[in-house]
Amino acid sequence: MKRALIIMAKAARLGRVKTRLAASLPAEAVVDLYRCMIEDTIDLARSVSTDAIAIVCPTSDVADLASWLPAIEVVGQQGEGLAAGLVSAFRIFLDRGYQRVVAIDGDSPQLPPETLDKAFQLLDGADVVVGPTIDGGYYLVGSRTGQAELFDTQRMGTGSALDSLMANAQRLSLRVALTETGYDVDEAEDLARLAGELRLFPHRARRTAAWLARRPELHR
Repeated sequence: MKRALIIMAKAARLGRVKTRLAASLPAEAVVDLYRCMIEDTIDLARSVSTDAIAIVCPTSDVADLASWLPAIEVVGQQGEGLAAGLVSAFRIFLDRGYQRVVAIDGDSPQLPPETLDKAFQLLDGADVVVGPTIDGGYYLVGSRTGQAELFDTQRMGTGSALDSLMANAQRLSLRVALTETGYDVDEAEDLARLAGELRLFPHRARRTAAWLARRPELHR
């Protein structure tokens, strides 16, 4: 079954990415960190057996991302916001003939490749696969049907995003499988957790690990 792995991203601009980290890091540092995380996420994606890897982003960001990351396809989404981006990702790549599409965020470059491979495998017996986060969201969602009704624009990015997705899947009579629980890097404590994890496993996200190693104040 043809597999497509999609990374949801934005252009690395001041005040546009990882905004909740601005309380603990200078704006320029947040952008540098975001660049490391996205580039490491691309490396992670390339370590998994897939038939296509692409970035889906707001249309206004396509040129910047294509210039920054010329070796990967960058696709502009229809509509605004993450929910619209996910709907676009599934519609575009399922329409291209891929039978298994998994979308991941750029906040989890430390994931083991086995987690992504497992997500594709779970789609052999499920309609939707979800990687839940400890804050009530999800770092990964995969589908072989791509119904737009799965994604709630009002709850995306909130602590009820996962519950909303699960409820929508149940209403649509879709079978759901879960991968391991993970975490997003949204707050300073999330970044400290990532720093601790990458001290032990720096090979999982080499750029991010090196960046964090230069900021010992972020380690706990």
